[in-house]
Amino acid sequence: MSGFELTLFDCDGVLVDSEIIAAKVESKLLTDAGYPISVEEMGERFAGMTWKNILLTIEREIDIPLSASLIDKSETILDQRLARDVKIIEGVVYALSRIPGPRCICSNSSAHRLEMMLNKVGLYNAFAPHIYSAKDLGADRVKPKPDIFLHGAAQFGVKPEKCIVVEDSVHGVHAARAAGMRVIGFTGASHTYPSHADRLTDAGADTVISRMVDLPAVIAALGQWEGAL
Repeated sequence: MSGFELTLFDCDGVLVDSEIIAAKVESKLLTDAGYPISVEEMGERFAGMTWKNILLTIEREIDIPLSASLIDKSETILDQRLARDVKIIEGVVYALSRIPGPRCICSNSSAHRLEMMLNKVGLYNAFAPHIYSAKDLGADRVKPKPDIFLHGAAQFGVKPEKCIVVEDSVHGVHAARAAGMRVIGFTGASHTYPSHADRLTDAGADTVISRMVDLPAVIAALGQWEGAL
């Protein structure tokens, strides 16, 4: 392998420190609805999942309907909090300046939320127009399905084996591996937890980093490795 031809970034928890904000909003809504859950548990169990799929998972667990009353409420509150509080992940600008070749964003977040967050932290122009939401492909095609990563690669005409993905969630790592891509796990956002790196490795990440400034060197090293997927 001579090197990667495309770098695909998740957004939440990789480029912007948004997962912790979502965990705080969603844990309060669930606790108020009769399902007590801490911010830390939200991050550990559900990071990378859509709010709808989180609710469906909990509904199956407790056999109490939640989604109808909470989906819209969460989206409204979370958009307000993100617009006010979201921050860039430290080291992202440095990393982007030193990673050669094309790049794109492949996220479970909606297109409007991605645009809002990226504009707020000054990263929109670093990726536009290659900012892709799995929700635009269809509600049943979000991560951990590989569709959004395959879609991103297809926009550049790059084969999956020539792609490197940066992900912070188990679901995202599963999606990237299912797409046939190499994966670097990232644990440098505020929602990280003690077993985070181990869980990303167990899910299939080739390696895990906690500092975004280390990303260019790690991508370069993996690109020279002759190991098979």
